[in-house]
Amino acid sequence: MAPTGNAPVSSPKLGAGSIPVPWEELQGSCSWEGLLDPLDADLRASLIAYGELAEAAYDGFDADEKSPHAGSCMYTQAGLLAASGVSHPEYYTVTKFLQATSEPRGQSPESESTAIGKALFVQQPEKPGRTNWIGYVAVATDDGVKALGRRDIVVAWRGTVNILEYPKDVEFQYKSAAQVLAGDFPDAKVRSGILDVYTTNNPVENHIMPMIVRNSARDQVLAEVRKQVEAYKEEKTSITVTGHSLGASLATLNAVDIVAHGYNVPGSRPEQTPCPVTAILFASPHVGDENFKSAFASFPALRALHVRNAGDKVPPANENMDVATVVLHIDTDRSPYLNLRPNDDVTRHNLECYLHYGRAQMCRRLPCVPTAKYRGRRHRSIRTAATKMVVGVKMAVGTSRLCRRSPSAQFFGTGPVWVGSRPVPTVIPARFLFF
Repeated sequence: MAPTGNAPVSSPKLGAGSIPVPWEELQGSCSWEGLLDPLDADLRASLIAYGELAEAAYDGFDADEKSPHAGSCMYTQAGLLAASGVSHPEYYTVTKFLQATSEPRGQSPESESTAIGKALFVQQPEKPGRTNWIGYVAVATDDGVKALGRRDIVVAWRGTVNILEYPKDVEFQYKSAAQVLAGDFPDAKVRSGILDVYTTNNPVENHIMPMIVRNSARDQVLAEVRKQVEAYKEEKTSITVTGHSLGASLATLNAVDIVAHGYNVPGSRPEQTPCPVTAILFASPHVGDENFKSAFASFPALRALHVRNAGDKVPPANENMDVATVVLHIDTDRSPYLNLRPNDDVTRHNLECYLHYGRAQMCRRLPCVPTAKYRGRRHRSIRTAATKMVVGVKMAVGTSRLCRRSPSAQFFGTGPVWVGSRPVPTVIPARFLFF
């Protein structure tokens, strides 16, 4: 029977015998209580879906420094999700591309902002101070509403392009978080480099745009979220902000910014109940201090779920420093299908590695066992990693319209890639070809 009135709408049934979970619970209304260990099938599918949307921000990014379009998105808004291998591109439509400055002005070469800029952006020497594509806003289509149970507004932030440039050795430098917390928490502080990327207004020209980009990434995303919340004020809505690595840090700032400034309420209806805002974070580094963590947890309409890999050294070792309200622990070293060396920190941090593990029926007590009943992540994660990441026993041939390997796949060095529409052999375990 279809839900009526204000009854919660359940997510689609994923397997025989499963009990669909209301979408509100998947978004953290009950802080994911009872859904994490063992990992609920509906929640697993939801996390993989948002992980794919975050991965699209990597796969669409032109990270080739020799490309004339370096730093931009390789696809149009209409084509991004399908071209990036999202399992259900028909569930969302991209409404806005986000740009951020790659060179905050007035920063010294030794600053954290400069170090983070090197990790996040692709620079062209002849065009200093230019902007880079940093993510996008998407809204659930009518087909997506039927599948998800509500009109979901997604903000996906791109993360680290060059993990080797990640500022491991840079001492944390803090700034006041008052700008994103509406001034209600004067003692809260966040990392300066992340805040600079999010808030810097830099009037520089993007080489593919006929206009001057004068707004910060923050201004762009808040304006688009406000626009979409207003457009669908008659419907049940949610806002989901997602990202990986430094993109997860940006997602954290963006999520609390939306709630603190009331962008989850239609401007024409300030009395309306705020729609829930959920941050789905993968491999997030340290974002802010204890005061910021307390401020983040103080907003009733805000939830955050942080997926952390046990072998990933980017998230803070001290879990008390984690801003997220709930943490989901995974351990990709337990997967028999990943060829991980003891010192392979780059692969353990890779988003596709996270998504591969999410395909399995796993929890902290049970072994990683794939199931043919699950119809979530396609074998894209297997072929992007190719021979370096996955232990393969069969050769399969496929085609793709991708013209270059994604920044995510670049972490794995040389290996089989798909160029144009020409078939190229790719190592794929036969057991994963059930999708």
